[in-house]
Amino acid sequence: MTKAKQLPFGGFVAIFQDMMSASSPSSAFERPWKAVVDDLGVDPQLGLSGSEAHRRLLEYGPNQLHQKSAKSAWAILLNQFKSIVVLLLVGAAVVSFALGDLTEGIAVLVVIAINAGIGFFTEIQATRSMEALYKMGSVSTRVKREGRIGEVPAADLVVGDLVVLEGGDVITADLRVIEASKLECDESALTGESLPVSKRPDALEAKTPLADRRNMLYKGTALTRGSGLAVVVATGMETELGQISSLVEEAEEQTTPLEKNLNALGHRLVWIVLVITGIVWGLGVLRGKEMFLMLETAIALAVASIPEGLPIVATIALSRGMLRMARRQALVRRLASVETLGSTDIICTDKTGTLTENKMTVTRLDLSGGSVERREGRWVTDSGQPVEWEERSPAAEAMKISVLCNNASIDPGGGGQTASVGDPLEIALLIAGQEAGIQRRALVERMPEVKEDAFDSESKRMATYHRQEDGFYVAVKGAPEAIFETCQSEAGAQGRRPLTEALRAEWGQRNERLAGKGYRVLALARKQVQSLDEDPYDDLELVGLLGMVDPPRSDIRATIGRCHQAGIRVVMVTGDQAPTALHIGAQVGIVEEEGASVVHGRDLMPFAEMTDEDKARMRATSVFARVNPRQKLDLIALHQENNSIVAMTGDGVNDAPALKKADIGIAMGRRGTQVACQAAHVVLKDDSFKTIVHAIQEGRVIFGNIRKFVVYLLSCNIAEVLLIFLASLINTPLPILPLQILLLNLVTDVFPALALGVGEGSGRVMQQPPRPRGESVLSRRLWGWITFYGVLIGLCTLGAFSLAHYALGMNLEESITVCFLTLAFSQLFHVINLRGRNSNLFNNEVTRNPYVWGAFVLCTAILLAVVYIPSAARVLHTTPIDGRGWTIVLVAGLAPVAVDLMVRALRR
Repeated sequence: MTKAKQLPFGGFVAIFQDMMSASSPSSAFERPWKAVVDDLGVDPQLGLSGSEAHRRLLEYGPNQLHQKSAKSAWAILLNQFKSIVVLLLVGAAVVSFALGDLTEGIAVLVVIAINAGIGFFTEIQATRSMEALYKMGSVSTRVKREGRIGEVPAADLVVGDLVVLEGGDVITADLRVIEASKLECDESALTGESLPVSKRPDALEAKTPLADRRNMLYKGTALTRGSGLAVVVATGMETELGQISSLVEEAEEQTTPLEKNLNALGHRLVWIVLVITGIVWGLGVLRGKEMFLMLETAIALAVASIPEGLPIVATIALSRGMLRMARRQALVRRLASVETLGSTDIICTDKTGTLTENKMTVTRLDLSGGSVERREGRWVTDSGQPVEWEERSPAAEAMKISVLCNNASIDPGGGGQTASVGDPLEIALLIAGQEAGIQRRALVERMPEVKEDAFDSESKRMATYHRQEDGFYVAVKGAPEAIFETCQSEAGAQGRRPLTEALRAEWGQRNERLAGKGYRVLALARKQVQSLDEDPYDDLELVGLLGMVDPPRSDIRATIGRCHQAGIRVVMVTGDQAPTALHIGAQVGIVEEEGASVVHGRDLMPFAEMTDEDKARMRATSVFARVNPRQKLDLIALHQENNSIVAMTGDGVNDAPALKKADIGIAMGRRGTQVACQAAHVVLKDDSFKTIVHAIQEGRVIFGNIRKFVVYLLSCNIAEVLLIFLASLINTPLPILPLQILLLNLVTDVFPALALGVGEGSGRVMQQPPRPRGESVLSRRLWGWITFYGVLIGLCTLGAFSLAHYALGMNLEESITVCFLTLAFSQLFHVINLRGRNSNLFNNEVTRNPYVWGAFVLCTAILLAVVYIPSAARVLHTTPIDGRGWTIVLVAGLAPVAVDLMVRALRR
């Protein structure tokens, strides 16, 4: 083992020495696993002690690859000067200094500094928010330490740790396999091999290439099937992946589709604005205006008209929204997914834990001679008598099987609490066993587990072999139909008897009845064998059926109702039996009644073979039962072909392809496998369907916020361009000066736009249909409103200047001040126009946004300061105005709001 932090040359020497050493990670595959474990100083039954694991972590460092360092504040600050806006401003400052106008030049430099400061603080907030968000998605690993199985952060793994393996795990260090049951690994990320590779503990030849090392598991790969145990032989940069990563460069960050669209919009506007400003400058010069003043005006106008703040405000809106989602238990792993969430119109959801509480409780056992139930916290027979859990009785035998055929663990914790690790279903079985006085730890000490045939989604069953004096006891559990077909006898009260066709049909009816009442049903079976090589599923003895209840979440029916109101269709796609699925579907409101149609997985033909009639029928179906992961892909394709935006939930390793294919893949953070979580776009930390709806609502709010500030910025920019353009056409004095334009660009553009970008949206957002797939940020309708508002503000501002200068006879400086303040306040009041179409003027998502009021107060204070503070007024060429001037400012500034009110009234 080499230490994590050494000089480069020393590191290479250490690695070379390790390769020559018998205990080197690179040679672990050559030797028997017992020799590897002995060299690492670990007991294969107990694992490392907590103190030893801590010592090794301090000595060799965390199990992490070299990570990309956080973006420095200096780099973010430097980025603020890499834009066409800054170049235009620098040009204006140079011209000012060249012509001896020091005040003007210094003022422009101050503008550059303020512009950079605003950009810096907004971008660093967005960057740090995103960095904090990604830290929330840490991976944990199950390890055995001091004889107990628990979860530790992957970064805390140390060489010598015993890792408990299960299908769906992401491998977080290099491991030497000790035990394996149907263990298969996807190593495509490391070797390029597309098919899963089976793993076994046997030693290999010394020259075996990495891709053929069947007894090794490597960091960055993923288990697709099976279970097992392995020991850590390398961590961090000492792993195969770590050595590869040190040789490659990190990929550049990619922008989201929305950012690309906004950047493209900005670049198109640049050329349009440059043409208009060129015309303005030319007209001014031809009309005899001062050439330098017109050049400054043209530059200021170009700067004010280019919406350079669009991408950064969009990033802030997205990152703030992602943080809000994270606080609501939805971790969005990709920024671009936020854009897609708001368009989702189909949610394909599983049942257990998402629609239900995921608090499984064993409440019924159906046995050959009758049944027993758990009522009011105690187990009773059909006649109401307490159950006597006598050893070898059918009831006790059923509980024994469910406890033995189990990979979960329950250990006493501190404060009287218990620590449980494993699948919620298997934890429920262990709890039921404890209630019956059957403890797994004591049982396994008496009947040690020596082999496991792991559960997989295709066979729907699992078996474990346990050593006894007269051979091996095989405990089997699984889906009833999978177990029934392998049973040849049943365990009756009087002993074993043949399972006739009549009895088989009776058990099938029992299963249907339990499933129809909403039970999650497992079949339990057993057998005695003399050899570990015997098939665990051949000639089984059926012991009984075990029924578990997992009640629907209390809020789920109302939540699904919200989806229907929002135009979102909910489809249940579950691996449970059809009667169970239909029962829960009716309870939660996915279907109207329990007699609704349900499609069984066996009847779901491949998408490529479906006729148009088949597709229409499948799209109309809301409950699918016994669906396998491959069929989930077909259901996604079915709806995507119909131009729907599909969200698909999943938790297993085999769900990963469907999670990738869906427009929004949603993994369960609690019960989901690590592979599923890495493939998904969104991870639910509470596994709740309600959280999915919150995330969709937040996605709609974010997209709506982005539209609001884009409309706001562009309409304000059009107003400024139109004001100068019309003044040049009619040959009036310039109604607003270059530095005043720049100040407005910094004040009334940036702060209100940022406030709109972080709003929490309208309560009506989930009462509207989803946004169509591929709809642009700015539709033709929105471009019409942008033009309307821009022209309206520009005309009102020009009217205010004309009224002050020509009708009331104010001098030019006073008239320019009136025009400057009118344009500023009309833009501030214009924020009100960005409320929802049918919302109240005084109570809406804009007026309820505290950031909007903060921006209004801040901007107003700055505007008053540059008018009434003499030094600022000299630089900006403003002057205090009297009551007549303020009357014009307020009336003309509010005029766009009044006109908007009238237009809304006419439209209604």
